[in-house]
Amino acid sequence: MNSQKTKNSFAFRLFEGMQKENLSYIYRGVFSQNITDGILSLTESNLDKQGEDSKTKKRVFTIMVEGLQNITRHQETEDEAYVNETGIFIIQDVNSRYYITTGNPILNKNIPNLTAQLNKINSLDEEELKQYYKNVLNDNIISNKGGAGLGLIEMARKSGNKLVFDFVDLNENYSYFYLNTEISQNTGNNLSSVQQGTETLKSIKEIHRILNQEDIVLIFNGIFNQDSLLNLLSIMESQMMEHNLNLKKKVFNIMVEMLQNIVKHGANAKISGQNPGIFFINQNKESYQLNTGNYINLSEVDELKRKIAYVNSLSVEDLNDFYEKSLFNFQIDSSKEAGLGLIELRLKTNRIISYEITDFNEDFSFFVLQTVVD
Repeated sequence: MNSQKTKNSFAFRLFEGMQKENLSYIYRGVFSQNITDGILSLTESNLDKQGEDSKTKKRVFTIMVEGLQNITRHQETEDEAYVNETGIFIIQDVNSRYYITTGNPILNKNIPNLTAQLNKINSLDEEELKQYYKNVLNDNIISNKGGAGLGLIEMARKSGNKLVFDFVDLNENYSYFYLNTEISQNTGNNLSSVQQGTETLKSIKEIHRILNQEDIVLIFNGIFNQDSLLNLLSIMESQMMEHNLNLKKKVFNIMVEMLQNIVKHGANAKISGQNPGIFFINQNKESYQLNTGNYINLSEVDELKRKIAYVNSLSVEDLNDFYEKSLFNFQIDSSKEAGLGLIELRLKTNRIISYEITDFNEDFSFFVLQTVVD
């Protein structure tokens, strides 16, 4: 193992934490229409795999759209020097309830009006919310950011729950606004205790602190298949819009290689017939650190270590020769497929393969793979 061990250990802890908190995925960064579309597509794929009913899916989508639009409207700040804080989107599935959390910087001078509006919404019952929505719509009071609070009212109506929110000081001009919405997987007015939402938001704020500390822009924790792979690529394409084409191509090629590793070789340690795992990206100016983690059968650990050690030991010239030989023998020995992926990863990154294998139980280990692209 090399100097990346601390980061890789963090990857396993992050996976365990997201599993414990039932976090599906997180996006932290600048939001655009393309990124929003990618997030919605990921959600659709997950809900379909879980066999969610159409009513619940519609409610989740409505609240997601409103929350994501809220981030997009308010993500630009008046202070050009203020560039460290960006929006965040998080979705959880806990005990037959979905929790959608959004966050974005907000001017301190706007907090009193927003707080009053949220308190007003939370004070109303189902019928009162319906009438309040009509009144605001008829009054046609549109702010310079648009919406007139209609989105917040709609989120409360569709969720059937109180909106839980908080503000965290950033500096003398700005605070960070968190909004947490709970969606029960049944219809009707289902006002739950605000205490549960408050506890959920408390955990989210701690996770957000870690993401900022580690400069993580995207995490996907769940079932990996071709649909999730394509959606993740779409989100990253939009996130890297301002980067040069060569870097984008390199990141995409390596992402495909690493994600395909989970899709093809991840063990079904938790869910029968599926490949659970984690993928996340750290950003540092013009470089990206790509990380994947997935279960593998304990019986495969020694062979995997041997393959990686051999691939890492080769020079570039020997690596190309070995790749051609392995490719030629591919149809003779199907086990070469996993080896080919490791060789391609080493060739595309021009780096030693960094990894960690952690014991999970008597049948499975957890395999973390990491590389840096610049």
